[in-house]
Amino acid sequence: MLGGMTSRDPRNRRATQLARLAGLIADETRAACLLALLDGRAWTASELARHAGVAASTLSEHLGKLVAGGLLAEERQGRHRYVRIADARVAQLVEELSAQVGVDEVVRPRSLRESSAGSAMARGRTCYDHLAGRLGIAVTDAMTERRLISQDTGFALTGSGLEWFDSAGIALDRTSRRPLVRGCLDWTERRPHLAGVAGAALCRHALEVGWCVRIGTERAVKVTASGERALEELLGIEAAVLR
Repeated sequence: MLGGMTSRDPRNRRATQLARLAGLIADETRAACLLALLDGRAWTASELARHAGVAASTLSEHLGKLVAGGLLAEERQGRHRYVRIADARVAQLVEELSAQVGVDEVVRPRSLRESSAGSAMARGRTCYDHLAGRLGIAVTDAMTERRLISQDTGFALTGSGLEWFDSAGIALDRTSRRPLVRGCLDWTERRPHLAGVAGAALCRHALEVGWCVRIGTERAVKVTASGERALEELLGIEAAVLR
């Protein structure tokens, strides 16, 4: 017994669980895997090993810890092993922790390719299953200005917002246990962008109808010409803001 608390004290157990969670993320290789998987897709172990720059055997051990800790979900298809972010809550945790890393502290790109990739990620990317970067912020600001979403006391979808999604042909899953809308702190813009059911539906629709396309092997996305026209028509976002 120490300071009036025993090892069975709920406060001790809570602290132990938090320390274990922090320990799972506090490894550069595991952190690299979590960041890569924020694209919302399932990756094979070999793909992640190449991305993290480690041996497949080393990566397998790290993935085992992340799966056991509930941060990743594992799927197997034949001989292939796939992993993905376990759920939206894990994605939010990783993205918001990333936002705590100062932009000035990020290592400078070592090549033009790295610089171009970084610029593309800052311009527009997916954050698990919703839009982020300047693109995500532009959409969020436009929806807020038009009172489609409210940020007065946290994020909320207004009646006009519900009508907007219906008129745009974007279906919202009202039965989901996830919040209909929520804010997710953007790690490059340091402001919240739209997430939740509505944010995921908008991102999915944008990719399906070709408003946005994925570029490169990272999470970066680019707004197409048809996407520029659609976003200007639906939300009044000028094309120059999206480039």
